[in-house]
Amino acid sequence: MHSNRKGDVMLKYVLKRLGYILVTLWVIVTCTFFMMKNLPGTPFDAERFSIMTPQQQERVLEMYGLNDSLPMQYVKYIKNMLKGDLGTSFTYVNQDVSKVITGRLGPSALIGIQAVLIGLAIGLILGILAAWKHNSGIDYLTMILAVLGVSVPNFVAAALLQYYIGLKWGVLPVGFWTGWNCSVLPSIALSFSATAMVARFMRTEMLDVLDQDYIVTARAKGLSQMKVLMRHAVRNSILPVVTILGPIVVNLMTGSLAVENIFSIPGIGSLFVDCIKANDYPVIMGITIFYAAFYMLIVLLVDLAYSLIDPRIRLAKGKES
Repeated sequence: MHSNRKGDVMLKYVLKRLGYILVTLWVIVTCTFFMMKNLPGTPFDAERFSIMTPQQQERVLEMYGLNDSLPMQYVKYIKNMLKGDLGTSFTYVNQDVSKVITGRLGPSALIGIQAVLIGLAIGLILGILAAWKHNSGIDYLTMILAVLGVSVPNFVAAALLQYYIGLKWGVLPVGFWTGWNCSVLPSIALSFSATAMVARFMRTEMLDVLDQDYIVTARAKGLSQMKVLMRHAVRNSILPVVTILGPIVVNLMTGSLAVENIFSIPGIGSLFVDCIKANDYPVIMGITIFYAAFYMLIVLLVDLAYSLIDPRIRLAKGKES
């Protein structure tokens, strides 16, 4: 009976959050649609379009639905979006927007996942070492690296890695997409900020946990420093990292806009930049919807994971309901 009640509470919470997600998506789509229509220029080549006859121009505009009034274009777009139709790309002729985006998703997903794993692994290690060796050289060095990781933009890190590791030392490719090794430098460049954030949060939380009474009790029982650290301190310090995992993942996806262009990676980031230059409205809208939905889904999953890890949050949700 108790487990059924907890399941009902969780289901209600998820449905409520999904409702918020749908409303937020509608607001984002609406704002993006009208702002995008105010972009200067047109999606067509100005020289070629100008030499067309008025009848030809009218047919082209009618083909893409651009001769309708702006409110009518908006209504049509929303109706088609609800059917799963994001339109046809202007730049990639006769290709659906969904196919254009999915065709570029692989490289972006690969460097994003690798950057998250690198950031988590190195950040956790640095944060644990900094807290364990508090006020030591390791601690100070970790905090310096964390400040640099947050302060240095990922495109600057990408350029430095490209020059030294790619060009000067010749260890890894400096660009293009010919194999897995081409994803290493972009992933490292993207992971800098994630590593810094994870290290700072882990260090701060571990310093607080190490002062708790149960840590003192564990030490009094004769447990070694390593066992106290791994069994108690690390386990109870990991929650803040779970909290910031959602924003980290999304920041890495959006941060790849510049990095993908620097390394000439055919991902969603470079596609987004190219389509903005070409005023390819349907693809811009499709990628915006993808990013927004991805962000809110990740935040929801992280929130659910956090509530499963921490029993106090489950209890709070149960009382609210």
